[in-house]
Amino acid sequence: MPAARRRSSQFALVGSLLAAVIAPGCTESLTSPPITVAATLSAGGSHTCGLTSAGAAYCWGDNSFGELGDGSNTKSSTPIGVSGGLSFSALATGFSHTCGLTGAGAAYCWGDNTSGQLGDGSTTSATPVVVSGGFSFSALATGFSHTCGLTSAGVAYCWGDNSSGQLGTGSTSRSSTPVAVSGGQSFSVLAAGGVHTCGLTSAGAAYCWGANSSGQLGDGSTTSSSPPVAVSGGLSFSALAAGGSHTCGLTLFGATYCWGYNGSGELGTGSTTSSSTPVAVSGGLRFSVVATGGSYTCGLTSAGAAFCWGDNSSGQLGDGSTTSSATPVAVSGGHRFSALATGREHACGFTSAEATYCWGRNSAGQLGDGTAQTWWVPAPVSGGLSLSALATRIVHTCGLTSAGAATCWGRNANGELGDGSTTSSATPVAVSGGTSFSALAAGGFHTCGLTSAGAASCWGANYYGQFGDGSTTSSSMPVGVSGGHSFSALAAGSDHTCGLTSAGAAFCWGYNDYGQLGDGSTTSSATPVAVSGGLNLSVLATGDFHTCGLTSAGAASCWGYNYDGQLGDGSTTNSATPVAVSGGLSFSALAMGRFYTCGLTSTGAAYCWGSTTSSSTPVAVSGGLSFSALAAGRHHTCGLTSAGAAYCWGSNSFGQLGTGSTTSSATPVAVPGGLSFSALAAGSYHTCGLTSAGAASCWGYNDDGQLGRGTFGYSTIPVAVAPF
Repeated sequence: MPAARRRSSQFALVGSLLAAVIAPGCTESLTSPPITVAATLSAGGSHTCGLTSAGAAYCWGDNSFGELGDGSNTKSSTPIGVSGGLSFSALATGFSHTCGLTGAGAAYCWGDNTSGQLGDGSTTSATPVVVSGGFSFSALATGFSHTCGLTSAGVAYCWGDNSSGQLGTGSTSRSSTPVAVSGGQSFSVLAAGGVHTCGLTSAGAAYCWGANSSGQLGDGSTTSSSPPVAVSGGLSFSALAAGGSHTCGLTLFGATYCWGYNGSGELGTGSTTSSSTPVAVSGGLRFSVVATGGSYTCGLTSAGAAFCWGDNSSGQLGDGSTTSSATPVAVSGGHRFSALATGREHACGFTSAEATYCWGRNSAGQLGDGTAQTWWVPAPVSGGLSLSALATRIVHTCGLTSAGAATCWGRNANGELGDGSTTSSATPVAVSGGTSFSALAAGGFHTCGLTSAGAASCWGANYYGQFGDGSTTSSSMPVGVSGGHSFSALAAGSDHTCGLTSAGAAFCWGYNDYGQLGDGSTTSSATPVAVSGGLNLSVLATGDFHTCGLTSAGAASCWGYNYDGQLGDGSTTNSATPVAVSGGLSFSALAMGRFYTCGLTSTGAAYCWGSTTSSSTPVAVSGGLSFSALAAGRHHTCGLTSAGAAYCWGSNSFGQLGTGSTTSSATPVAVPGGLSFSALAAGSYHTCGLTSAGAASCWGYNDDGQLGRGTFGYSTIPVAVAPF
């Protein structure tokens, strides 16, 4: 499975998109009564656009012809504002041009104009230009290189390419300004396909005009027609959608019929036989919205479930595969959409929770996720889940919102996600109980949270008493730590947990075969026991089977497993009580891997000891970089500069270094993508970063969904965590 995404806070705008369906067009979906429908999302050839509730337009993806409308020809993989300050009520996107409709009915277009599809009688424009003629339109529809508008009186006008008669004027002469569609029909809906157009009368009769080599006009022939011809079959439709070379209609009762080219199964009949008359889509599903892409089709049920069929070579069906289907398949993720928009080889949906997801081809950034990586399942457009903290260790990740709500994702076989189940999740799920936490700590297969009052709770695996509740009973919901201690910090190892009081006293509980509880024994404990030695600590950190602490003066002590020298005392002897780290260094922070430890000095110099260095005393990290924070995984480490740049080093078999490759590095290498992080967290084989705006991205191993992306394929570069 391909993987890649990043997020910025910029498109919190997506969260304000109107929860409406898509206006008529070659790549938009329709609903009844269509004349009043407003578009919030529209997907073109290789670009996508969306509207905020205030009517501001944002676009992302390819911009070779200025179709993003920002005045440039620079493509963007995240949403950018359309120039001009116009407020739109609807959008429609063609192959490489875009049009918007104001509340007053004025049409503006931008992008490619080589065939006159902008309608202003001039040349290509990277900013909106008004369509000539002074018409007041109620709807717009865009094809490959032509555009159509519908007046409130039902009169259709088209402009642009007319090589196949798609303007409906009775000729094949193109026009760079609006010309009336012939025939005198009054339409309530328009839908523009690749090089054909269709209209629907208020009585539900469908007419089409333009190219017909595959029967996409639906009149029983394959003869192109410049004036409108009636679609055969006598069906009464409430909505129409026109794709590259096929057309679909929706009846008042939600039955879907399609006609035209069917080489990829886009008609949904279970075969790949084209049809020049309407044929029913298989499966008996009832849709409220139908949307057509280049060679595929999608439908939305009244409950908001999305299904797609046809070509899937770029994952545009959203089912997690690239296998085409001649019958409807469910879009993965369980999302409930209120709108759909289908482009040439990508699709987007808008949920009732005001989140926007896209899937399919992403070569020009048309999915809006900050990358150019294809996704086979819905992935969020930049913006969404905002977190204040991250915690991760082996195969799950947790985050904390600014309001203290905890959410987790990844492996959940032991209930470590805390949602009351043992079902793994590739997207964030809320921790049950409604507790507001101030900090989180993720262990091997358990998680703990700390309230602002200092009360600690844990959930997940409890085989060794790592909950500290006096039992060894696991729980998929938070349970309180015994003893009445008030903690100021928590740290969780593979199977043990430690807490630090505000007075600097350390307590640990759980697995203790190597002395990692620090109480002078190797006896596990299901309740907190005091760490020996009377140390007054300001920082605690845990590896899989060892623990370390820092005094307020920066002196480091460690205890527990020491086979690889991870205690840093110059030996490889386990210790059940704290031993001083050699070298006399003063540290401000610690990061603990499986069998190694790293420390950060107040000047930003990083030192490590244990398995990754083959040294039982601290050695300096190469490169001379100055770090403000460190995060340690199983066999890799990452550092964060004061400017927010992330560097990683060590094992990279699953892309956990975030460099775009799986090549390991013994020295720090920069994480690409231009993201500026405020915090890092490292699991066994994955890493996560948090921006100052609260956007989370993860990279590396993902077989348990620990990247939070809704997929299970690893990523070698940062990908945005999905909202929940």
